[in-house]
Amino acid sequence: MKRIMICALIGATGFGLTACNNSNDDNQTPGFIQGDIRHTQYDGITDDLLTAGLGATGLGSATAPAFSDALNPSPGELRQLAIYNNYRALLDTSAGGGYGEFFGPGVGNSTEGMIPGHEYIAFMTVPGSDVPVTVMAQIPDSFDPQNPCIITAPSSGSRGIYGAIGTAGEWGLKKGCAVVYTDKGSGTGAHNLETNTAQRIDGTLTASAEPVQFRAELTDVERDDFNALWPDRFAWKHAHSKANPEADWGRHVLQSVEFGFWALNEQFGNDNNVETITPANTLVIASSVSNGGGSSVRAAEQDTKGLIDGVAVSEPNVNPVVDTGFTIVQGTGTAITEHSRSLFEYTTALAVYQGCANQAPAIRDDAPLNFLNTPAVRDNICNSLASKGLLSGAASATIDDYAIEAQRILNEDFGIQPEQNLLAPVHFASKVAQSISMTYANAYGRAGVEDRVCGLSFAATDKDNAYAVRPLTPTEEAAAFATSNGIPPTAGVDIVYDDSEGEPTALPTSVSPSSSQMDYGLDALLCLHGLALGRDAITGNALTGADAALADAISEGIEDIRATGNLRGKPAVFVTGRADAILPINHTSRPYFGLNQRVEGADSELRYYEVLNAHHLDILNQFNGIGSRYVPLHHYYFQALDLVWERLTNGTPLPPSQVVRAVARGDMATPLAQSNLPAVAAQPAEADRIRLVGNELRIPE
Repeated sequence: MKRIMICALIGATGFGLTACNNSNDDNQTPGFIQGDIRHTQYDGITDDLLTAGLGATGLGSATAPAFSDALNPSPGELRQLAIYNNYRALLDTSAGGGYGEFFGPGVGNSTEGMIPGHEYIAFMTVPGSDVPVTVMAQIPDSFDPQNPCIITAPSSGSRGIYGAIGTAGEWGLKKGCAVVYTDKGSGTGAHNLETNTAQRIDGTLTASAEPVQFRAELTDVERDDFNALWPDRFAWKHAHSKANPEADWGRHVLQSVEFGFWALNEQFGNDNNVETITPANTLVIASSVSNGGGSSVRAAEQDTKGLIDGVAVSEPNVNPVVDTGFTIVQGTGTAITEHSRSLFEYTTALAVYQGCANQAPAIRDDAPLNFLNTPAVRDNICNSLASKGLLSGAASATIDDYAIEAQRILNEDFGIQPEQNLLAPVHFASKVAQSISMTYANAYGRAGVEDRVCGLSFAATDKDNAYAVRPLTPTEEAAAFATSNGIPPTAGVDIVYDDSEGEPTALPTSVSPSSSQMDYGLDALLCLHGLALGRDAITGNALTGADAALADAISEGIEDIRATGNLRGKPAVFVTGRADAILPINHTSRPYFGLNQRVEGADSELRYYEVLNAHHLDILNQFNGIGSRYVPLHHYYFQALDLVWERLTNGTPLPPSQVVRAVARGDMATPLAQSNLPAVAAQPAEADRIRLVGNELRIPE
């Protein structure tokens, strides 16, 4: 039985060690746990589970908590900054955006929303892999062992263990449920190849041979040889673990639930008035958003032990099995037959074409924050695509013509909704598609950092020196656990195009060898897109040699993560914004719902709610031109959890699948009101219902 290494009480009088109360010797630690389990108790006054002692006011403040020693932050300081950054990375905490009224720690709770309780954290592995995965269980003091409940909170994106603290974490803790988290084998996990430093489970740095979140699979000699050629580079866990972690995301969530049961029985096991807490007497909802939501969906599909009772997710990253037996039709539009494309295919298409599409007249000036995309680079991307024959046009074709064509390719050829067009430029400026393309090429292909897929690597760059590679400063690296989102660019580390003309430089300012233009390293992005297509992205010819082998490995990796559509009859709710510009709905939620209807038929209890005027990243709603156009999808995610809870506890039927007609605020000066956020209707109008009719998934306008 693994030992509990730390049992710390963080109370009103400060920090101190205490004995581990209620330890249950009959409660066997799950065999997948590796090493020690850390147990900390928070008093809800000086520190807590949800806000790390910051309270609702601190989380809402634009001033981040600081370290007492920037070079040597304590584990508690790293945890606090990680919770602050992860909470604010997903939610709009600006005035008028709904924080403090429709969501937030204090809504339905005490004013500051601080929640006392216990936190257990450890490393685990899945069978067949030795890559450490972080798992955590939070048990609020309000937990009722006579009415036990567990909410899963796998991290969104590639975030670390606190990545879902403001989403599933907040709802579950305020409900009095235990919340179980996992970083899904992604997380922070940064390995400095120059110094060999990596992060312990608490985020502190070490170069010693001890358990860490991730180190690249290189011998000292191999690392020295790599550093001699490519100094100051980083390996990152999601990209370079050679494990394709997404293939195991469902298992990570299921193991987190088992860990949660262990923690609950450890907590209450010596109380003779409490029965053993088991799946049979505990309500378990699989939840979270984005990648975390997709992980919980996969867990529900793979749940052969009856651990999960229901599912409530927002904008889940699901790659459903391709079923050509049905089409998708929105309103009276053209039927979409090429749905269910993989994340890697549509994201690399966005990486290639969106930079030019940003110049399209329909969005060039109206798209919020498009000014962040340098006009000259946008023009260069269009010209490079045209010179390669990827954009058509007469000899007199203009940049406008090329940009319109690039937008058409994305909307028509790749099935990306026109509703996302206004948001796509800010995502391109934030390097969303570019970073996903690079990370997932490595992950799906199980490539190592030494492979430098498509000539790309990770390193800090110097904005004062043409964005050339530089060492990451000790201060930046010390804070990386708390500032990283798990997928560079992040925490001071950028995507570097090693094959750029001249010298390696940050991707946005790199010069493609084929064009000698600063075109956002288009050669590298076309290389990634070719790996997705399984053929040369320019000529259409078959790939050869190492490229062909990698493309085959990536294809196999994608098949390993395909979702089956079988939720085993569990009550489930998906909520997704129609304007999602990261996970296009024609390849994620919509086809998953259609597949599920065909797989489960009358036994299905999945409901799909598509919200108008909502998108993927509510954090962007704080910016002018975005907050005026879009409502927080987070509000509907919490409603999804409420609906599944009522279905499981009171038998209340889930409302039929429907389009929810949320209303934008119109201007930033007008605070969000209830009138902007109509509830999911118990009996929606016939014109609003989403149905699979024969071989056609019908989505109302």
